[in-house]
Order: sequence, then structure tokens, then C-alpha cells
Amino acid sequence: MNPKINELLDRIQKIESEIEQEVKKRRAELQADFEEKRVRFEEEVLAQQRRFKTGLLKYVLTANWLVALTAPVIYSVFFPMVIFDLFVTVYQWVCFPVYGIPRVKRKSHFVYDRTHLAYLNVLEKINCAYCSYGNGLMSYAREVVGRTEQYWCPIKHARKVMQAHPHYMGFLDYGDAQGYQRELENIRAKLADLDTDQ
Repeated sequence: MNPKINELLDRIQKIESEIEQEVKKRRAELQADFEEKRVRFEEEVLAQQRRFKTGLLKYVLTANWLVALTAPVIYSVFFPMVIFDLFVTVYQWVCFPVYGIPRVKRKSHFVYDRTHLAYLNVLEKINCAYCSYGNGLMSYAREVVGRTEQYWCPIKHARKVMQAHPHYMGFLDYGDAQGYQRELENIRAKLADLDTDQ
């Protein structure tokens, strides 16, 4: 890969690390403590959060009626998402061992921590869980497809790709036929080094 691109990718990683450190500082300011995989707030923080909670009845009665009318449309996507989730999971369990690609750990992509927020009512928590599932599913599927693409077609596109998966920058340049023939097996071999926690 181009050394300048490698340098830029290293800088991006450092910046992402700095951003994560700032997020951790903000969490500490809000007194959110993480115990293994569970979030814990001090009792006085929970009491403060509860002051901002909108009761379920008030939440429903004051809702914009157009928003309420769209709820069935939003939730109608749930069953197709579950089917998609099932297909992605079966696909990687059947195909990845054949290709020598480590499986993606599904649970690493699904985060359901908003239920610990005392300022959300039960309907808001359900909505948050639904969005967490949808975004987690897209993240999970993106990683499965990214690993598949790295195995079968690790070539960058000629046009810019919006929000490319993390493996994309390690792909070969578009039009580099010699590099493709020379590097394909090396790029595939890098898949074996991937952490299954991703």
C-alpha cells in the first residue's frame, strides 16, 4: 500500500483513540460507571435523571399524530431485519470456515445500554432497543460483507465509496492488474489474523 496512505490511516487511528478518550472523560463527568458490560449510575445521578423522565401517558397523549401514524411503518421492518439477521448468520457460519475467514462475533455489534437511562420511559426504551438492533445488525452485516469482499474482490472502486468498511483501505488500487495477481493471496491471508471479537 502507498506509504502516504498508511501514514494517514495511522493518524486517523490516533485521532479516533483521542476521541474515545474524550468520550470517556465525558462519561466520567456524567458519573456513568461501567462494570464489565453493565452501566451503573450513582443513586443521586439516577434521581437527577428521573426528574427529566416524561411519563408514558403524557408521552403518548402529546405525541405528534403524524409521528404516531408512521410507527407501524417503522416497526414493519422488524421481521425483515430478523430474517436478514438469520441469513447473514447462517451465511458466515456455513461459508467462512470454507474460506478460512474468522467468524464475526454477532454480540460485539449489538449494544443495548440505553435501558439503564432513568430519564427514558418504557416506550422510549423500546424505541431505543429497536434502533440499537437495526444499527447493530447493519454493523454486523457490514463486517461480514467486508470480510467476504476482502476474500473475493479486494479491489478499490474507481469512484469514491461513502463510509467504506474498515477493510477497504487495505484493498488493491483500481486498475492495478499486476498488484492484484501478486497480492491477492496476501490480502486473503490477512483475514486469518482478524480478531473474532469484531
